[in-house]
Amino acid sequence: MHDSDYRVELQDAVVAWDSRGWPRPKVAMISGSGLAIDVGERTHGPIRLEDLLPFEVHPIEGHPMTAELLAPAGAAGAELDRPVLYYRGRLHGYQGYTPHEVVFPIRLAALLGVEAIVLTNATGGLDPALRPGDLVVLTDQINLSGSNPLRGHLPETWGPRFPDMGEAFDRRLRQNTAAHATRLGIELKEGVYFGVSGPSYETPAEVRMFHQLGGHVTGMSTVQEVIAARHMGIRVLGISLVSNAAAGLVEGPVDHHEVLAAGRLAASKLRSLLEGLLGDPDLLA
Repeated sequence: MHDSDYRVELQDAVVAWDSRGWPRPKVAMISGSGLAIDVGERTHGPIRLEDLLPFEVHPIEGHPMTAELLAPAGAAGAELDRPVLYYRGRLHGYQGYTPHEVVFPIRLAALLGVEAIVLTNATGGLDPALRPGDLVVLTDQINLSGSNPLRGHLPETWGPRFPDMGEAFDRRLRQNTAAHATRLGIELKEGVYFGVSGPSYETPAEVRMFHQLGGHVTGMSTVQEVIAARHMGIRVLGISLVSNAAAGLVEGPVDHHEVLAAGRLAASKLRSLLEGLLGDPDLLA
């Protein structure tokens, strides 16, 4: 795909959005494997992602691949006049998508006016202190996916040629999330996300190396989304569910069904946290 075609396709997606009469969101969220939980009240949608994206969408288990708008409930129970764009599922490079295609939903969100995005994912725990079911707020990331969505000639209006990544995950959003977790009695941990290409799980030797290099959790998504979001000025909050201990830390093989099962078990506390966060009128402060 030529860069000029890519820009045109994104503009066409914006036009398609507006043609539906949908309001423009200020906040977006992407759900990870098995984490497409109901949060807030749906006001528009759902629609298939292929109705917005200019290429075929290949669903995988745990990713419904739909989009919708939500009206989250405020602290007093009143709906806020701030719709949330909710992507139920994401695209992965291991499915055969290019980096530009992987982050197409992110860039569409930015062109629609989104200012902050919440990225959830299911991860393997690299740190022996982490247990399945733990929620980890991401403080930083390591991109070993082998690609970067900023390659090529992108419009200057999207962002700088060499964007700063000194604060990949927004500090104030993390503090806000921690405050809500404390109020709800939900334990949150912090860590660094180690992004790899997949789809094979890591070997025990790779797990040891990733942890020694500073990673706490590892997964096959997120890092390219974060780069694209920060490039276009979107503030990012990342929340990882530790779905399993990575290879070598426990006996037995790592299995995708185990990942999905952990998501179901942690759904209640994650839902409570996200509802409080998305319904916070000071989220974008």
